[in-house]
Formats: sequence, structure tokens, C-alpha cells
Amino acid sequence: MAPAPPPAACFSAAEVQRRLAAGACWVRRGARLYDLTGFVRQHPGGEQLLWARAGQDVSADLDGPPHRHSDNARRWLEQYYVGDLQGDPQGPVENGSVASASTQKTDPVMEPKLKAVDWEKDLVDWQKPLLWQVGHLGEKYDEWVHQPVSRPIRLFHSDFVEALSKAVWYSVPIVWVPLVLYLSWSYYGAFTQGNVQLLAPFATEYSVAMPESAFPGLFVLGLFLWSLVEYLIHRFLFHMKPPSDSAYLIMLHFAMHGQHHKAPFDTSRLVFPPVPASLMIAAFYLLLRLVLSAAVAGTVFAGSLLGYVIYDLIHYYLHFGSPHEGSYLYHLKAHHVKHHFAHHQSGFGISSKLWDHFFHTLTPEEPHPKTQ
Repeated sequence: MAPAPPPAACFSAAEVQRRLAAGACWVRRGARLYDLTGFVRQHPGGEQLLWARAGQDVSADLDGPPHRHSDNARRWLEQYYVGDLQGDPQGPVENGSVASASTQKTDPVMEPKLKAVDWEKDLVDWQKPLLWQVGHLGEKYDEWVHQPVSRPIRLFHSDFVEALSKAVWYSVPIVWVPLVLYLSWSYYGAFTQGNVQLLAPFATEYSVAMPESAFPGLFVLGLFLWSLVEYLIHRFLFHMKPPSDSAYLIMLHFAMHGQHHKAPFDTSRLVFPPVPASLMIAAFYLLLRLVLSAAVAGTVFAGSLLGYVIYDLIHYYLHFGSPHEGSYLYHLKAHHVKHHFAHHQSGFGISSKLWDHFFHTLTPEEPHPKTQ
């Protein structure tokens, strides 16, 4: 017979108040207490929304309006469960905050799932590298990978290979911006010489001469082309559903993108590491060179590479930044958060929603609250 689980810790209102006074951000859901101090910077709605609710019951905020949190968001909250509040859960905890009777109601369907996270009973052993484990999840993989957690991921046993699979955000501009500048300068010089053809040498008889004035247009075309490539890769490659009977395809999916959906706030896995990124970037350049001349392909490639840098930096900011309410990035962040926590098969644009508009894959808008 399995031993009974240890009883939940209990905290008095005075103990909670002392922690709040010390700078912690504790909230509650009924009598259940959550320490969100380490999460406030990651909160999709911004830090201030959580600090303003420190010590309060957030049940009504989870249910909305204006925003009803997804099942995944509610599971996410349970990772920060620390114990229960002693005494009357409707009593004041901080600044006279009192929970109304309606906020104590819980969803009978979700409530059995909302338990403190037990890492020892997960489908994988988090003390070991995950890549070799996820391939054996089979048909359970898709549901598991789309239930995000707040903890770092290790993929490989080898420290060297593991290091190549991670990157800090500033490595992206450090590595790729100098290449963008070098390519732009070099190929602009080729355009100034006045002997640039549009197509590759094999199609010289069908090609046309490109004037110097075409350089900025081709560069901008590369930026525009990247936004489409970004969307297509994210939708059709990163969000493919690997067959449950193929361990290697499951592992490939997890290495490419599944890891990011499982741990969306792992800071070391939010931008593409330079080594694996260089393989995709080189393949993209060779594809352009199959059709276009060196100068034209290089110029379009330089614009696309700058688009990639912008994309990766925006992606990082959407996870950790706090854009001004109502701004373009604010709405873009809301779009991306819904992709992670509620609508995995929509919202594929990261740096823009252009192609989501075009292909009708925008994340659903929040329903307007009904007036009584």
C-alpha cells in the first residue's frame, strides 16, 4: 500500500502578511496559497497585475472577465502551490482584502487536475536528459508536450552537446548582425559595378540586368520573405504532429520546438543556438542560389537574415518583456501567449500577425463579458 502523501503546509494570515511585507508575491485561490515571487517577471499580463493582487484571492481573475485563463494556465499556477491558509479563507489577509463567496467556487471538471505538481510521477524523469525519454511517450507525447511547466530542460548527456543546444539572447545579434553588415556592403558594391544579373548563371539567356537602385528593394524583399518563412516553418515544421510509433520523429520534434512549448520560460532555449541555426541559414542561402545570381541572392539573404535576428529578439521579448498596454508589442505578446497556453494550432506568426491574417490562423479573441 502506497504511503499517504504528506499533509499540506498551513500558514496563518499573519505569516502570509509577514512574507508579503518582506517583498514576496503570494496569492490565493480559496484556501490554497501560491508563491508567485519568481513568476512575476514572466507573467504575460505584466508584473504590475500580479503585484496589485498580492495577498488576494485570484479566483475571479482566473475566471474573468476580461480574460478567462486556460486550463494550462491553471495547471501552471499549481507549480507554485506552497500550502493552505489557516482559518477562514474569506477572511482578510492583506490590506483588508476579502474574498467573496462566489470566488470560492471551483470548476468541478478542472479541480481534480489542479493538484500540486509531483515531478516524481511525471511521464519522464526530470533528473535525466529528456531527449532520449520523450521518444518513448508514443501517443502520450502530444498532450504532454503541450502542458507547459516552469523549469529548465536538459536535452543531452554530453555537456558539450548540451551547451551547443542553448543560447543567451544577445548571442543572436552578436553572431549574425556582423554577417548582415558584411553581406550588405559586399553585395551593394557588386551592384554599383553595374553587371548584376537577376538569375543564376544556368539561366543567363533569360535573365535581366539589375540596376543599383534595386538593392534596397531586394533587401526589403528579404525581410518580407523571412516573415513568410517564419510562419511556414512554425506552422508546418515546428507544429507537425509526429507519428506516435516513431520515436526518432518525436525526438526530432522535441529538439526543434517541443522543448520550447514544454518549458516556455527557459531563458536558455528561447532563441536559436548559433550552431544549429547556421545549418538552416546555410540551407536557405543555397536554396536562393539555385535560382538567383550571387549578388541578388546575397542581398535577399542579407535582408532575410536581418529579419531572422528581429524575429528571435522579438520572440525573447514576448516572453520576458513588459510592453506598454495597447502597443503593437502588447497585442503581439497576447497573441503569442494564447498560442502557448490555449491555442497551439493557431497564432504561428511571432514577429508579426500578417500571415495569420492572410491564412486565417489568428488566435481567437476574448469574448466580451455579457452585461447583466
